[in-house]
Amino acid sequence: MKQIAQHIKTGAMKVADVPAPAIGRGMVLVKNYFSVISAGTEKTSVDSRKSSLLQRAKSQPDEVRKVIDEVRKNGLARTYKRIMGKLDSHAGLGYSTAGVVIAVEESVQDIEIGDRVACAGAEYASHSDIIAVPRNLITRIPQGVSMEAAAYTTIAAIALQGVRQTAPLLGETVVVIGLGLLGQFTVQFLKANGCKVVGVDLDPLAVTMALRSGADVALHRSNDPVQSIVQSVSGGHGADAVIITAGTSSNDPIELAGQITRERGRVVVVGAATMNIPRGPYYMKEIEVRISRSYGPGRYDKDYEEEGLDYPIGYVRWTENRNMQAYLQLLAQGRMNTDILTTHRFHVDRALDAYNLIEGDKSEPYVGIVLAYDDLDEQELRSMARAAAIPPAPVISPNRSSLTIGFIGAGSFASGFLLPHLKAMGDVTLDTVCNRSGLTGSDMRNKFGFRRSTTSPKDVLEDEQIGTVFIATRHGQHAPFTYEALRNGKHVFVEKPLALNEQELLPIEALFTTHPEFQGKVQLMVGYNRRFSPFVREMRGFFEAQREPSVVHYFVNAGFLPKDHWTQHPTDGGGRIVGEVCHFIDTIQYLTGALPVRLSAECINTDNEAVTPFDNINITMRMDDGSVGIITYVSNGDASIPKERIVMSCGNATAVMDNFSTLTLARAGKQTKKKGAGDKGHQHEVIAFMNAIRKKTTPVISLESLMATTRATYAVLEALTNHSVVSMPVKDQRG
Repeated sequence: MKQIAQHIKTGAMKVADVPAPAIGRGMVLVKNYFSVISAGTEKTSVDSRKSSLLQRAKSQPDEVRKVIDEVRKNGLARTYKRIMGKLDSHAGLGYSTAGVVIAVEESVQDIEIGDRVACAGAEYASHSDIIAVPRNLITRIPQGVSMEAAAYTTIAAIALQGVRQTAPLLGETVVVIGLGLLGQFTVQFLKANGCKVVGVDLDPLAVTMALRSGADVALHRSNDPVQSIVQSVSGGHGADAVIITAGTSSNDPIELAGQITRERGRVVVVGAATMNIPRGPYYMKEIEVRISRSYGPGRYDKDYEEEGLDYPIGYVRWTENRNMQAYLQLLAQGRMNTDILTTHRFHVDRALDAYNLIEGDKSEPYVGIVLAYDDLDEQELRSMARAAAIPPAPVISPNRSSLTIGFIGAGSFASGFLLPHLKAMGDVTLDTVCNRSGLTGSDMRNKFGFRRSTTSPKDVLEDEQIGTVFIATRHGQHAPFTYEALRNGKHVFVEKPLALNEQELLPIEALFTTHPEFQGKVQLMVGYNRRFSPFVREMRGFFEAQREPSVVHYFVNAGFLPKDHWTQHPTDGGGRIVGEVCHFIDTIQYLTGALPVRLSAECINTDNEAVTPFDNINITMRMDDGSVGIITYVSNGDASIPKERIVMSCGNATAVMDNFSTLTLARAGKQTKKKGAGDKGHQHEVIAFMNAIRKKTTPVISLESLMATTRATYAVLEALTNHSVVSMPVKDQRG
């Protein structure tokens, strides 16, 4: 296998052909796909080994003292022989990689062969085809996150630990001095934390890149009046905190930090910067100075890193591994961006070119430098960076019939609101019903005429004959089953919600966005039945001719639900906002023909421990056509009041729908009132879905609309948690 190596004595570098490492106790073997060169740290190591022994001795007085002590203890000849033997060897480089697990030592129980993982640690996560890594220095890569982005995990975790040491609060002004790779990640983490961020660097490229990373202001140290601008940005107070991510022998960063930090502010040093702290400003302002040590608690602790002994989360919340996980989760949520950081990609065969780049005079600017493994050409490298985690397009089996149905989850909802409508269709074949209870599955088979019943979802998801899958399980299984069914080329009707979080949603979206041909072959439908209710459709038709924004108020008297109900469980149900409010967001999208672009939410305060605060909320959505949607969702109302009411106003006209039983249409002083049977649209949505499959038409609800509804529920949670207004990007497609 190939590994980047440097001769310790001479500093000469090469791409060495060496045997694969042996797997030790508590370790896993990983086939690397990508690794990232940490230009600052690795340049320091490379330069040090290329310097003379005298220069090294001068720069490392502590090591010299150790040698002198060893001479005293073991004698000159023995010490000399040991040192020269060590110098006449090679050292590996690198400490941040991503790849696939190819072997697992038996004591490691929670990692499996085939897992995609990010790896950390000098001497472990090296620039090498295959690496052996202790369990606590690897973490799984979420679906939808490319391995190239995950290869930055260790470096990102170092930046994240610096941010944690700073303890930034929402709305604080934080200055980042040094906008290299660590600095860029620091900017992105601070923005994800809700801070106002000012970046400072000497490099114009780094200053520009910081703005793309999200910095509110980015300044050139030599050309801009940094101190006065920071004063202005912070309202005249000075920065609440300064994070120094620069690696320099200059004392300027620590001096500048003292000048721009407010009274009793914080300065955190992450980079290898000189720290001759000027007493005056630090004393007069009583500035707190902290040092951030690598990527979190556990670093340099052999019991943690080598023996696999974790710190209890109740005592140490953010270990180095948990920091790694946090970065990957933010990646999965789309809140971190490595694409703007990667300036160079090299195959491992050209690794020496990469080091020549960072060893030069920087006439060619660089920030993120990625090494790739396997025999891939440059075009494949670029595509792999995006597609590493994305499955191939589905293959539609010639033996498969789109009208042959498999059903996963056969509880009371499915048997009452979905299956009767499918059974009534003469051209539909109910093939397999799957339920975790074999008895219930058998009952559904007999009641609705399925060919067979099973308790294994694979019998539905992987069956060659089944062309369409209905999913009506508990919410936590929706996304995994949807993804597998789509990946196997099957049409999918999944009850709401589509996914509980962004990590689950991304791989589903990627199937469509990465393979355009997928959208013409496979239908995806989420059970947003309200838009199919006859009264809701009539409301939309009533305003069809209007050419101005509307106001829609959806009031929901949801009723009390205990905290221990399965829908409130974070992984089983996801809570009522994700699990039910999605209905009302979708309905407002349908009525306005628009998508949400900005969202805010408020909830009540309650001392009642049996009530979840987020069960009583008011949501305001600005739609991309200028309309406003309001959802009032309460669990503290009286049960005698009907559950749902929609009031829509536009163009001097108003429509009021009460619980799908009455509809009032008012225009020009005249009212038309209609009565209905409480039809919430379940039959119509099933018919519409199956007709779209039969006729091979466009999806009943567009992918953009499905994604917008799902992400809007996450935005509601974010708005409630952070007390913020959340913006949502949208495209031109409508549903």
